[in-house]
Amino acid sequence: MHRLASLALFALSIISLPATATASAIHSTSSREIARSKYTKSHSLGESYTFDPRDGWQTFNATNLDYKRTKKTSGGKQDSILKSLTTSFSANLFNAINGMKGLGQQQKGVVITWYTGHDLLNPSCWANTPWAPTDESFVCALTLQGWDEKPKCFSFLELCNDKKECVFVRVVDTCAGCAAGSKHVDLTRGAFSQLADLNKGITTVRYRPATEPAEWLEEIWGPKEKQ
Repeated sequence: MHRLASLALFALSIISLPATATASAIHSTSSREIARSKYTKSHSLGESYTFDPRDGWQTFNATNLDYKRTKKTSGGKQDSILKSLTTSFSANLFNAINGMKGLGQQQKGVVITWYTGHDLLNPSCWANTPWAPTDESFVCALTLQGWDEKPKCFSFLELCNDKKECVFVRVVDTCAGCAAGSKHVDLTRGAFSQLADLNKGITTVRYRPATEPAEWLEEIWGPKEKQ
């Protein structure tokens, strides 16, 4: 009898494992997708928002350069398991939607473009890294000279168009093909397309430095630097 009871308990534990694994997978995937959606889609500041230089905003031209155009659960026990994950999931949700904000000092006369293809390889902010951005990453390359206060490697920037649609990008590279001595931000196609059509020649956007995200997504920003 004792042996039968032990076998019954063992069977119950096996049955409960898929529910636990499924709930954990739902939790992990959902919070990650929320974070990714936040940082790979433009966010709106709202129609009533006013761009104020005191908040670190600058006006500059955004352009495309021709040389860049290349190429299920049931039962009380399973419900309890799912419920137990609510607190942890809520914390990740909060991190995903409250990760970044713009701040910083004024810089004027900054131009942005987009880059793709082999130009994405070997980002210069790392001495040696196997990681390289893709068209879907949200990173940028900057000119070396021409800045009053050049944004540093691995810092984040917030860029907004006249419709007050904004994106966050991370500095990971230098722009070898950009005009020497210019204030120039070269964006991935994914980031640029959230602000303007890739085929549009020139548009006015604004820029300011931004804080780091609360939840890290390596595929869109690259490896996180060790503190």
